[in-house]
Amino acid sequence: MPFQRTRILILCKTYPSPSARNIETSCVAGMTTDGRLLRLYPVPFRLLNDQSQFRKWQWIEADIEKSRDDHRPESHRIRADTISCLGDPIPTTDSWTARRAQLDLIHTFDSFTALEQARVEHGVTLGLVPAGSVLALEITPARQAEWTAEERQKLIQQQVQGELFADPEAAALRTLRKLPFDFHYRFRAPTEPAGHENRLKIVDWEAGALYWNVKQRHGDNWQAAFRDKFGTVLPASDLKLLLGTIHRFPDQWLIVSVIYPPKQPQGSLDLG
Repeated sequence: MPFQRTRILILCKTYPSPSARNIETSCVAGMTTDGRLLRLYPVPFRLLNDQSQFRKWQWIEADIEKSRDDHRPESHRIRADTISCLGDPIPTTDSWTARRAQLDLIHTFDSFTALEQARVEHGVTLGLVPAGSVLALEITPARQAEWTAEERQKLIQQQVQGELFADPEAAALRTLRKLPFDFHYRFRAPTEPAGHENRLKIVDWEAGALYWNVKQRHGDNWQAAFRDKFGTVLPASDLKLLLGTIHRFPDQWLIVSVIYPPKQPQGSLDLG
């Protein structure tokens, strides 16, 4: 299928990682104007020019085609040099009214169990589910706290080749930092039986950015501030999780985006 110009609302940007064949990349996901979910990979986000560096909840237009080496139905390849950002991100005013209108276009599975069943039966690998009850936020040391020497050298070389930085010394100073911790949610949707729970890793860029922010502000006492946001504030919202599978391990899911509209008062009517 040839490239097609497509309008996409960005809902997800994962924390970047070194790629075997590409410059450091992020997995990006979004929705079309009719509510269809798309995965865009690879996206060398830090190498995009300023005019193309989109934000979450921002509409873009770009040329995309169905991925040829990733058979997941939602996966598409994007021509990064065709990205055009369309206005500012959708605002959060009026209790997320404008954002909720877009979310209402997406088919939402009532539980992770239902999404997994759709994967097995229909090949679905990207879906939106309610978090339901967040039972715990787990923070554990990453298996490797730093990039391997090979990964680090790859990042430096690719950044210089991509002209992200002027020389190897500058690139070494600005090389993508590896997150030294992993973050997981344990959660259960209301429709799942008591005692059942799911444990999935959070790879949303927001989690990584928050870690570096609170680490800089609070040093070794960063966990309290991180837990306040991801363990208290977000679970108190009408938290929804955008889940996606791993290409190499198609039966393994990740939380690729956290979406947190405020809870609506009980008994309120949606007149939209």
